[in-house]
Order: sequence, then C-alpha cells, then structure tokens
Amino acid sequence: MKKEGHVITCVHPDSAAEDLGLAPGDVLLEINGHRIEDIFDYQYYMEDTYVELLVKKPDGEEWLLEIEKDEDEDLGAEFENGLMDEYRSCRNKCMFCFIDQMPAGMRDTLYFKDDDSRLSFLQGNYVTLTNMSDHDIDRIIAYHLGPINISIHTMEPELRCRMLHNRFAGEALAKIGRLSDAGIEMNGQIVLCRGINDREHLDYTIESLEKYLPHMKSVSVVPVGLTRYRESLYPLESLTKDDMEDTIRRIEAWQDYYFERFGSHFVHASDEFYLMTGKELPEEARYDGYLQLENGVGMLRLLLEEVEEALLAAAEREAEVQAVSIATGCLAAPFIEKLAGRVRAQYRGPKVHIYAIENRFFGEKITVSGLITGTDLMEQLKGKNLGNRLLLPANMLRSGENVFLDDVTVEQVEAALQTRIVIVKSSGQEFVDALTGACGTGGTAVYQAYELKEKPDE
Repeated sequence: MKKEGHVITCVHPDSAAEDLGLAPGDVLLEINGHRIEDIFDYQYYMEDTYVELLVKKPDGEEWLLEIEKDEDEDLGAEFENGLMDEYRSCRNKCMFCFIDQMPAGMRDTLYFKDDDSRLSFLQGNYVTLTNMSDHDIDRIIAYHLGPINISIHTMEPELRCRMLHNRFAGEALAKIGRLSDAGIEMNGQIVLCRGINDREHLDYTIESLEKYLPHMKSVSVVPVGLTRYRESLYPLESLTKDDMEDTIRRIEAWQDYYFERFGSHFVHASDEFYLMTGKELPEEARYDGYLQLENGVGMLRLLLEEVEEALLAAAEREAEVQAVSIATGCLAAPFIEKLAGRVRAQYRGPKVHIYAIENRFFGEKITVSGLITGTDLMEQLKGKNLGNRLLLPANMLRSGENVFLDDVTVEQVEAALQTRIVIVKSSGQEFVDALTGACGTGGTAVYQAYELKEKPDE
C-alpha cells in the first residue's frame, strides 16, 4: 500500500514551517487540497503565494494551516526522502547491465538499479522508459520537466526487447514521440555492444532519431563495459579497435549530416573510442557545448583546452612543478602524462609521476578511473615514488564520503602508502595550479582523468 503523506524530518530555524508550528514527525497530507505524490507536486503547489497545508500531527489530529508568502519562498521543511516517494527500480534485465557484473559482498546501494524519470530530471540519470506509465508522461509534460535522459540503445523494437530482456521495451520507444511532441528536451544514450546494435544497426538508430530534433538535443555512444564477473550472463565481447574505428567513421559522417541540416552535430562518440584507437580528439566545436560530459563525451578535450588557457594566462608567473604523483585509469594515463609534460615544459621542476592503475578488482577490461578501488591503489602503488603527495580524482570515491568502491577508506590508503592523499576535482586551471603548487598542498581540486559514473546507466 502506498503510504499516506510525507513525514517531516527537519524544520529549519526562522522558516515558515517553524512559524506554523510544524515539527519533525508531522505528516504533510495535502497542499491546496491536492494529495502530494512526490517532490514535483510539492514544488509546483508551493509556488502559489497563498497556500493551505493539511498536516497530521503524531497524535492523529489534523491541522489545516494557511500561509501567505513570496512565490519563490520555500516552506523550510525537509522530508524522509528527498524525492518524497520511493525510488523506482529497473524492471529490465539488460544484457550489458554493469550492476549485474559486480561481485557479491559490496555495499547494498551499489546493487540498486534505478530507472526513475524524476531522477533523470533531478540528477541526470538515464532511464529506459519501460516502467513509465501514461500518467508519468502526462506529469512530465504538465510540469514541463527537462531534460529527460533516455537510454535508447536501439530504435529497432524487437532488438530493444532482446537487449533489455523486456517484451515491452520496443513499444516504450513511442514515449519519445510523446515527449518530443510536447516540446520536452531530451538527451539519448547508446551502449554499443559488439555484433548486437553496432554498425548498420547504429546507423538505423541515429537516422531514426532525426524526427525528434530539435527536442532531442544530443545522443552519446559509449562502448559496453565488461567486468570479469559475467558468469551466466549474455556472452558479450568487447569492441575491437576495428569496431571502434568503424564507429568513429559512422558517427563523424552523421555529425556532418546533422550539422549541415540542423546546425548541431547531434551524435557523439565517448572519449574511449578515440583513446582506444589512438585517434586525435575531435576539435572543441564538434562537441556542441559539451552536452554529455558525464557520459565521457568531450571530457578530455575540455580538460586540454582549459590547461592551454591556464598556461597562456599564467605565462609570466614564476612557478615550478611540484614533486607529486597522479593515479588514474589505464585508458587516460598516457593523455594525463602528456598534459603534465606540457605544464612541466613551461615551468620545469621534478617529474610528475603518472601511475596507470590496472583494475584487478573488476578485471583488466575496465580501464577508467571512476571504478578503481582502494585495494588496487594500495597493492600497485606500494613502494612507488609518490613525491610529496598523491593526487586522486574525486570520482573514485562515493559522493560525499572518503570511501572507495570496495569500502576501503582514504585514510587506510594513506596509512598503507605512507603519503599524503589529496582528493581532487576537474578543471584545467586546477590541474596547472596543483602541479605548480599554486593551490598549496591542501588543494581540493586538480584534474579529472577520464571517468565513468559509479553505476553506469543502463
């Protein structure tokens, strides 16, 4: 049964909620006579300047409260769940799902497969549309939520049913049309699987999406990630260098087509395709303003451009490269080494040690920094020359915590390696500052080598 109302867990001091006598444990039932389904209903109805709240107190008594406020004034209360509803889990059994490829014994949150359109709007997560009802689509349109990020994978209905292992996955594609007709902005994602949805199938998918422009803003193509924990799963193979070169040729041809007709390159290959084939990164203009950075599209080009800008702006500054080390994934390590060399060429100083960490935890086919564990860091950096401090990208850690994917803490890695660890963020300026000591040894931002999210979307 769906629970009644939403429990207040915190009331902010000097807020409207405090003035009304609300307290933790109270339950919000209605706003202006409307039952509140989730955070979108709450925010929509709270925009009114006159609001009536129906609240149930812990003793069961119901209060009807009135408030006059500014349009942008919030109630000043927090609820049990930031979404004000249960998170919707994925109903699919995708042949490429990364979560199904994780070992047992990790923290529970890593095994949750979300497929919630509300998280797509709030956090940028990708959704398959397979568990969205007509009511869900109506609400997105009514509140004009966007962008909605959609895991497309293929526009062939039967093939999509097979890839997602869901007999409704093909017909769910029609929801893209409804969103487009209503003017809802969207972004798409294609996880490319060898011999499944690549080559001619990829061409068909890219071509089929043309009718959704301009509301479909961009589509990213990312290679499937395969760990060593695939026993009893669909026998997928990694893309070969030839596969990746073929994909780049097709995508760049489609970019030319779309740019000529719409002024947008529309479809983009993730940075992995260029790193794995040794091809030059596309020029900055091809990324259309970096619409899909979190999918690894243009991340390295942006970092390169920012480093060059930072070096040009600081050409007259007296500085010297510091004795530091950087640990990153195998895929981006050569690129990061070149960037460090570029900084050192201008400022001189000790060599910056770049360490490519082999992913022994998930398997050698996983080469990105965001999936490196504390155990692999400790085992592979033990006894290495780490300089004054070791720089690690923040994407190695759980958001807001000093914990790696394997539950090893930053403090444990520091103790094992007997060196100072600095957790850093992304920016070309911060990269230069960190290597030259401009941000000091306690800086919190340096670089972000090529990354994928902790749980790649399906």
